[in-house]
Amino acid sequence: MSRHSGTTKYVVVIGDGMADYPVEHIGGKTPLEAAQTPNMDRIATCHTGLVRSIPKGMEPGSDVANLSFMGYDPVACHTGRAPFEAASMGVTLGSSDVAFRMNLVCLKNVSDGKIIMKSHSAGDITTAEAAQIIKDLRQKMKLPTGVMIYQGVAYRHLIVWKDGPESTRTIPPHDVLDQDMSSYLNKEVDDAIVKLIRSSWQYLENHPVNLARRAKNLPEANSIWLWGQGRAPELQNFNERFGLKGGIISAVDLLKGIGICAGLKPIDVEGATGYIDTNYRGKADAAIRALEQLDYVFVHIEAPDEAGHSGNADEKIRAIEAVDKEVVGNILKGLAKFEDYRIMVASDHFTPVSKRTHTDEPTIFAWADKKQLERNEEKNGNNKKSISGFTEKAALQSGLFFEHGYNLAEVFIKSED
Repeated sequence: MSRHSGTTKYVVVIGDGMADYPVEHIGGKTPLEAAQTPNMDRIATCHTGLVRSIPKGMEPGSDVANLSFMGYDPVACHTGRAPFEAASMGVTLGSSDVAFRMNLVCLKNVSDGKIIMKSHSAGDITTAEAAQIIKDLRQKMKLPTGVMIYQGVAYRHLIVWKDGPESTRTIPPHDVLDQDMSSYLNKEVDDAIVKLIRSSWQYLENHPVNLARRAKNLPEANSIWLWGQGRAPELQNFNERFGLKGGIISAVDLLKGIGICAGLKPIDVEGATGYIDTNYRGKADAAIRALEQLDYVFVHIEAPDEAGHSGNADEKIRAIEAVDKEVVGNILKGLAKFEDYRIMVASDHFTPVSKRTHTDEPTIFAWADKKQLERNEEKNGNNKKSISGFTEKAALQSGLFFEHGYNLAEVFIKSED
């Protein structure tokens, strides 16, 4: 282990999906370039570059990407997205169980037979609304033998299916927003997963929650959607791997589950929502408190990704600025009291507003330690021109590149520099 072990505190801040392409209506800049990010810019003066967080041939999901940033090889240990969410919810998977992510989504039928995916989140349905729907589906819906439904948060829920169809093709709903799904939902009617999706329609069409949302002209939760299936994963304990006691802060079950499977302590934050209205400051404060007892904290903020999926560049800029000011800025202030620290900021993957889904190109990161930041500030003072900034362009121009994401984590924790 490096000289930092034992006295150094480590923080990784993931602004989910912050990285993007140039957007015409904000002057051809990316949201990161357009946003005011003085704290992430400070960190980028020390080390910035690109990392392939999504191994070639794998789906560009947050599960794959964040495994890489935690120091694990997704090729070796990833079985699917849903098993991590099961772990977060305290659901233990048996050897024959297959877990599926179950979204509540909004589908729209149009006159020519098309079935459009209007919202992968049923219009950001609340947890309270979803609880009523899940309760009724459990009680009334005719489920196949061996299928259990578990309630999660907001639109994100879970199905565990004993000897379920693990190899059947499924589609992440956020990847097909505003697309016609009729070929999937009609032509594959013999598919067990499609049958289960379609069987939910009769129970949801006139559900009281949907009637109330319809009256308010809000998207309805008129279908379930299964995807991300897999069996229980096996991850080496983080403490065994790096010699650090760690924790994880995230409003997203997926990220909490990855942390739990890795042996990281889940740290709950009141008001953390997974949306742009999340409790940014609360996450920063919780991270600093946790570091009184822990060595490492992984802080995940979903808001930029949600803005990317909605195709809203202005909202993405607001989310990025909130991550910088409320999370990174306050963590940096809190870290000052420790003898030594290292901090990394990163976008786990690209979520371009022009595509409204994840893409798999190498993504942006920056990291620094206490002494590097102090040296740079003494050297640069108020000379803002010396700061290249936390942007996709600066990361590319740095020439620093990690082909394997888990190698970046190893360097961040173990290197002498």
